[in-house]
Amino acid sequence: MPRLFGTDGVRGLANGEVITADLALGLAQAAARVLTQGRHADQVRGEGRRSRAVIARDPRVSGEFISAAVAAGLASSGIDVLDAGVIPTPAAAFLVGDIDADFGVMVSASHNPAPDNGIKFFALGGVKLPDEVEDRIEAALSQPKLAPTGAGVGRIRRFSDAEDRYLLHLLGTLDVRLDGLHVVIDAAHGAAAGVSPQVFADAGARVTVLGADPDGLNINDGVGSTHLEKLQALVRLSGADLGIAHDGDADRCLAVDAQGNVVDGDQIMAILAVSLQRRGQLPHDALAATTMSNLGLRVAMAQHGIRIVETAVGDRYVLEAMAEHGLGFGGEQSGHIIFSKYATTGDGILTGLQLAAELARTGKTLAELARIMTVYPQVLVNVRDVDHHALHGDAVIADAVARHAALLGDDGRVLLRPSGTEPLVRVMVEALEAEQAQRIADELAGIVRERLAFS
Repeated sequence: MPRLFGTDGVRGLANGEVITADLALGLAQAAARVLTQGRHADQVRGEGRRSRAVIARDPRVSGEFISAAVAAGLASSGIDVLDAGVIPTPAAAFLVGDIDADFGVMVSASHNPAPDNGIKFFALGGVKLPDEVEDRIEAALSQPKLAPTGAGVGRIRRFSDAEDRYLLHLLGTLDVRLDGLHVVIDAAHGAAAGVSPQVFADAGARVTVLGADPDGLNINDGVGSTHLEKLQALVRLSGADLGIAHDGDADRCLAVDAQGNVVDGDQIMAILAVSLQRRGQLPHDALAATTMSNLGLRVAMAQHGIRIVETAVGDRYVLEAMAEHGLGFGGEQSGHIIFSKYATTGDGILTGLQLAAELARTGKTLAELARIMTVYPQVLVNVRDVDHHALHGDAVIADAVARHAALLGDDGRVLLRPSGTEPLVRVMVEALEAEQAQRIADELAGIVRERLAFS
């Protein structure tokens, strides 16, 4: 039976086969059992005081019944619930630590379309759960539930100042004002629709807003970090200094310069890593980045004496590497950027603020700052319906990869990796020329298809 939890919680079609009210109720009850017992026992509040949890959601319509089921599962397990309503995922993580809650639950499917939804948990301090704790929660689905009665039942309360707490936290991370900057915010009709434009305005920026009218069904629909065309056009039309794009739950940030050119997560990391290093705020002169980060990031960081700790794909693995190596900064090409001084997870609003602050601090345009890194042409081919588990044991594929890697030398890179959720292999090639990268990727994809096709 496949594992219920994926790389970022449990996700699927809301009211479909996986994400149901029954599952939400059961997961909440199982999490209450696991996250307040065993090695998490230090979370339990002392005699006469119940454990408490923060729950939040993005604005998709299914989040209403799912979060209600989560709240019911927690309260029926003796957990006091603080319902923060619609706020970004990083806000939920922050609030868990800010009020010293025992854990948190976020109902969101991030950048996925509106019919999908998901459930993810944060442990004490607002950190993501390791795989082994998620596995314990999944196992607890079939175990007896905590079932207090009378005064032992948890209470459900509105977390009335949740957004204000988060907004003040974000403002507190800035060491400069944003006066004079014109910023376009694309909130993806998602969880950032209220707080992101507000915090930029409070920091002094002139703000133009896009994608900030969520109706429960339009989240990520033609807007946000996965659809940058409207943001690019509006930045050019309005003469703004930059555009900031979030995804549905606002844990990502991509940017657009004044000419409408996209500045992706790797470029944002390059800009901010060098800024942090210059200001003496980059521990060990290193950052964490995934195997999918562009070769240009590695070249640029080497030129500035900044080491890259490479991780598997997924911001949870970036976080784990940061904790293991004592790093303060890391992220992904997709725009999950993590500042461990301020956050326990990727925070798209925080990242956008810090990027805008670097414009204000240096007086440079975003286009000028982005020149710190040359983006190598990168081609990604997904080879579907193959035995992805057999990838690393195939000598023919290994020889082909080695041959092309040797041919590219320091001017390119080849990476093949199996999907963690479906039967496909991702073939990624970087080279100085896009045509060369495409040719090599297509050749390797053909070999993978031939070697790993299901018989």
